[in-house]
Amino acid sequence: MRWKTALALLVIGLLLLCGCSRSGTNPGQTLHKVRFTEVIHSIFYAPQYVAQAKGFFKEAGIDLEFSTAQGSDRGTAALLAGTADIALVGPETTVFVHNQDTPNKVKIFAQMTTTDGSFLVARKPDPTFQWADVKGKSIIGWRPGSMPQLVAAAVLKQNGVDTVDYISNLSAPAMAGAFQSGQGEYLQVFEPIVSQLEQAGAGYMVASVGKSYGDVPYTGYVATDEYIKQHPDIVQAYTNAVYRATRYLLETDPELVAKEVAPYFEGTAPALLASSIRRYKEMGGWKATPVMNPADFEKLQALMVEGGVLEAGKKAPFDAIATNQFAERAVAEIK
Repeated sequence: MRWKTALALLVIGLLLLCGCSRSGTNPGQTLHKVRFTEVIHSIFYAPQYVAQAKGFFKEAGIDLEFSTAQGSDRGTAALLAGTADIALVGPETTVFVHNQDTPNKVKIFAQMTTTDGSFLVARKPDPTFQWADVKGKSIIGWRPGSMPQLVAAAVLKQNGVDTVDYISNLSAPAMAGAFQSGQGEYLQVFEPIVSQLEQAGAGYMVASVGKSYGDVPYTGYVATDEYIKQHPDIVQAYTNAVYRATRYLLETDPELVAKEVAPYFEGTAPALLASSIRRYKEMGGWKATPVMNPADFEKLQALMVEGGVLEAGKKAPFDAIATNQFAERAVAEIK
């Protein structure tokens, strides 16, 4: 009897031990660790937080380790260094890496956003604002060669603004604080910071950079060629989870979504998050499917050439820096 009791306890212990590495929503499915890093923390990337909040990653067999890189360059560097598996960054980084003399390359496997998600903030409300108003003024902006900087430069050029002090040496977390302390006459920033500044009476949105420029592939999920080759099932599972989250986000009331993702934005009231989500939803900031159009990527490379960060003769072929196989499968399978 004693050995039967001991055997029973051993079996129970083994079952409990095995259960620790299984998904609670899909018994029998092993969770795979995925180290993820995002370019910055913004409600503009709501599909990522929805997928986390709704448990879509766990249901897909993914145990997510989350971090913020504070820049597409840093996020891509983490991939190349092997300290991250998947990154949400600006697609321009794939072109930069493609043109580097390095054996390691990165590839976009799912697109998230369709336009620039930053807004121009002024110190006072200005319902008659025109981009020409910033001529000769100062704007706290983003790192040279980054998507926010490239799009802002294009908008300024389109509106004949040839003289502006574009402050690009501040880190993303320090930008709003610098503006509130008196630096810069305008601030280019993302939600929910815009809504936070408006609520505090410290800044007012006067223009959408994305609406002013138009559509362009702005952020996407990226991994190294090696990781995609070695872990296609994980990449597919990740794409599926994000696509499910995007569908949910586009079909669900912003008030409910805001409450669900609020834990990822400590200190920000759900009402402000709902306002931010509604603002991005109305401007069509999120791509309905993760499939990237090659013609849209060509527009991105034209923007890079115009911005002086890419030589016209060094444009990358679409197949070298992107793959739609995972996005297309997600769209076909998830209804």
